[in-house]
Amino acid sequence: MAEEKESTFIPLSQGDNVGNEDPEDPPKSPPSSPNSSTRKACCFVLQSWVSKKFMTGCVVLFPVAVTFFITWWFIEFVDGFFSPIYDQLGIDIFGLGFVTSLVFVFFVGVFVSSWMGATVFWVGEWIIKRMPFVRHIYSASKQISSAISPDQNTTAFKEVAIIRHPRVGEYAFGFITSTVTLQKDNEDEELCSVFVPTNHLYIGDIFLVNSKEIIRPNLSIREGIEIIVSGGMTMPQVISPMQRVAR
Repeated sequence: MAEEKESTFIPLSQGDNVGNEDPEDPPKSPPSSPNSSTRKACCFVLQSWVSKKFMTGCVVLFPVAVTFFITWWFIEFVDGFFSPIYDQLGIDIFGLGFVTSLVFVFFVGVFVSSWMGATVFWVGEWIIKRMPFVRHIYSASKQISSAISPDQNTTAFKEVAIIRHPRVGEYAFGFITSTVTLQKDNEDEELCSVFVPTNHLYIGDIFLVNSKEIIRPNLSIREGIEIIVSGGMTMPQVISPMQRVAR
C-alpha cells in the first residue's frame, strides 16, 4: 500500500500547473537558430532584388514593345493597300507595298502642289463637303491635319500659348487660333482666341485673352500638341518665353 501511494503522489506545484493549463494555448516552438534567421534575411534580400530588377526590365521594355507593335501594325496596314496588287502579279516581297505607299503619298503631295492638282483637289473637296455624313468626318480630319501641317494656313494653330487659367497663379497650355479687335470707348483692345484642350486635343474651351497677357513660349505647334496628348509627360524642364508678359 505504501508503494501504491508513493506512485500516485503528485507535487503541489505540478498539480497546479496541470489544472491551470489552457488547452487552447498552442505549444511554444523552440527559439529559431541564427542560421535560420540569416537564411530568411538572405531570401528576403534576394526576392526584393529580383522583383526590383524585373520591374526595371518591364519599365525599359514597355515603351520599346509599344513602339515596335505600333510600327509593325502601321507597316502592315499601309502595306495592305498595294500588296494585293503585287499578289495578283505573283510578287511576294514583304514591305514592297509599304514602300509603294510611301512613294504614292510623295507623288500625291507633288501633284497637289501644282495648279492642276490643286484644282482637282478643290473639286473633290467640294463634292465631299456636299455629302451629309462624310463631310463632318472630313472636316474634323482636315482640322487635325491642318494643325500639324508644315504649310502655315489660316486654319492651323498659330502659336503655342500659356495663359493664366483657371485663376491667377495657375497656367494652362493652349493654341492661338485667331485674333480679334474689341472696340471700346477709350481704346481698342486686341484679343487672341486661345484654344485650351481639356480631355482631348479637339475637345476643349476657347478663351479670349488680352494679347499682352499671353506668354508665348519657345515651343513649336508639334511640341505643344505632344505635351497635351502625353498629359504633360513630355514637358521640357525649362520653358523660356519668346516674349515676356508686359506688367
